[in-house]
Amino acid sequence: MNLNLYGHDGQWLMVDCGVTFPKPGRLAADGTVHHQGEPPVQMADPAFIADRREQLAGLIITHAHEDHVGAVPYLWPLLQCPVYASRFTAEILRRKLAEFDLLHRVQIIVVETGDCRQIGPFNVQWLALTHSIPDPNALMIRTDIGNIFHSGDWKLDDHPLVGHGYSRKTFTDLAEEGVTAMVCDSTNATVAGHSVSEAALHEGLLSAVKAAEGRVIVACFGSNIARLHTLARIGRETGRYMGLLGRSLINMSGAARAAGLWDAADELINPSHLGYLPREEVLAVATGSQGEPRTALRRLAAGNHPDIELEAGDTVIFSARAIPGNEEAIEMLISKLRALGVAVVTAEDSIVPIHASGHPAQEELQAMYQWIQPNIAIPVHGEAEHMETHADIAKRWGVPRALVGRNGDLFMIRPVPGMRRQVAGTGRLGWKSGELVPVLPGIDHY
Repeated sequence: MNLNLYGHDGQWLMVDCGVTFPKPGRLAADGTVHHQGEPPVQMADPAFIADRREQLAGLIITHAHEDHVGAVPYLWPLLQCPVYASRFTAEILRRKLAEFDLLHRVQIIVVETGDCRQIGPFNVQWLALTHSIPDPNALMIRTDIGNIFHSGDWKLDDHPLVGHGYSRKTFTDLAEEGVTAMVCDSTNATVAGHSVSEAALHEGLLSAVKAAEGRVIVACFGSNIARLHTLARIGRETGRYMGLLGRSLINMSGAARAAGLWDAADELINPSHLGYLPREEVLAVATGSQGEPRTALRRLAAGNHPDIELEAGDTVIFSARAIPGNEEAIEMLISKLRALGVAVVTAEDSIVPIHASGHPAQEELQAMYQWIQPNIAIPVHGEAEHMETHADIAKRWGVPRALVGRNGDLFMIRPVPGMRRQVAGTGRLGWKSGELVPVLPGIDHY
């Protein structure tokens, strides 16, 4: 989950407001203890900024993944600030807010890539990067004493299939301007090489579908509209009809249409019709690639999905990787599918790629540091191992200082002239540039 706060000149800017799925024993959003098999979500404690909401200039959502936008309906009543988002992200957010009867209350400001907006003392520019969802943006946050580059989730995909691409010059221009700190995605910092392009998946997925004799079910992340386009094309090439199984898939495809990001050639059939088609004409895309409870794939494996029933000889293709912590649930799901006589194809099984990560591997991180040349690197979005490795990469490519912290840590990026006061009751006075100050209760992330 992501919730970042930037403070300057007596005001705060929030970037992203997401959820995560808690492990058994952790507190869920409703304050109860999470038990195995239950789907509640966990989010950051907003107490610090909720107590100072008159100082909160705005909330920016960098993209529409749940770990960046999912907590907004829960926490906005405590924040009550304008929300800035790109067109696809805004469409997803509107649907979430409508479920909570908040749509009429929240001011959503739709921004375009390249836009600059003055939000309190922060001048923010939205920059084009690529990810596994439409309309992701990095941010250049400018103030009168220093600039922050906030990457959001990203990769360098030269052929993203859907939405905007990226330009190297965008980031080399930032270096000429000067970047005080770069706050950057660490998810794949331990992965060597360069991430796979979405455009490179067609061959592998086409081969897997062609090899199947019965029904084909593809499990993937519902937010990956580019993957859905690739599968729809494969459906046309193999004479199969494509339908979507799962609420999030249907919601995301509807949002893509509303935002003008859905290819008119990609026709979908009503999922209730899938069960009446000959097996060799079915291509269904299903939620549940992580083994989550109550998702379409879990119901298919249990034999209680209302629209379709799997049989021996059908094929399930996992066009997704396991998110750390979900391995056991996925293995249990695969075991149930195989017990039905269903053939299972995973990304690890395939010789050619059938899944592409949306996060930067080491070569992409190196390129970005060479382009932007920040004075300070602040790795975020990953486990401790990912962030430590990321910090080493930044130092190796010329960044003078890297700061790695934990949730709740606060970094002082630039000193405030003349400021000398006690820090969080520790007795320490004043700060210097790039110093990690003690944990402040209620602050989540950096």
